[in-house]
Amino acid sequence: MLSLNVRVVSWNVHKCVGGLDRRYDPQRVAAVIAQHDPDLVLLQEVAQHGRWHNRDRQVDVLGDALGMRYRSYFVNVRFGPRRGEYGNAILSRTPLTTSENLDLTLPGRKARSVLHATVRLSMPAGGSRTLHCFNLHLGLSEKERREQLRTMLAFPHLAHIHRDTPVLVAGDFNDVYGSLGRRLLVPAGFRSRHPAPRTFPAWTPVRALDGVFVRGDCELTSLGRGRSKRARTASDHIPLIADLRVLPAAHARTRKG
Repeated sequence: MLSLNVRVVSWNVHKCVGGLDRRYDPQRVAAVIAQHDPDLVLLQEVAQHGRWHNRDRQVDVLGDALGMRYRSYFVNVRFGPRRGEYGNAILSRTPLTTSENLDLTLPGRKARSVLHATVRLSMPAGGSRTLHCFNLHLGLSEKERREQLRTMLAFPHLAHIHRDTPVLVAGDFNDVYGSLGRRLLVPAGFRSRHPAPRTFPAWTPVRALDGVFVRGDCELTSLGRGRSKRARTASDHIPLIADLRVLPAAHARTRKG
């Protein structure tokens, strides 16, 4: 049974501004990501157009620096010409076959969403598999986060996916108490590593705000965090590095067995 290994980096890049030195440096962010040689990159707080950020469109600056030509990006928060706007982005080494944004915003709260993209993966023994990627950034209150995650799970885009189809949910959960995934994602069939790596604040991580969960024919073989000096200074979060093992389709496994 020949499976496919997929490396994923999930990171709130804080608009490419260092958490301690407050220096805007997208090349520093790209260098941290590049050292892990990922196949997929799920980013939160990716900015564009603001004078504070040299009017860069960061999804393209980072994608070009990493040589990842397949990209999806959606803006959640808009400030104005000085601070620009920001949202979630997905970068991939293989084509994104579909991409859409799912709104998780609650009344009276800051705009939040989950960016959903599908990647068609070529399997080592022939054929292909679809990997569904959900890149999220949840709210600041526990009640808000629970409601947003329930909303995501109820979306037809996720609820109607076959139980064996590989699914990845990752991003900034703002999970201050470290219980959100266990309470809501695990009962829905998702798996992760516990305890989750601490990712915030980057210079001295004490909270596991970020997470990676998988479902279906997808195994999370390792989950760690960036430990380099650059990783601790490039943002206010530390990146998560996840290794996935995507299994061939059930009929192929049965035939080989």
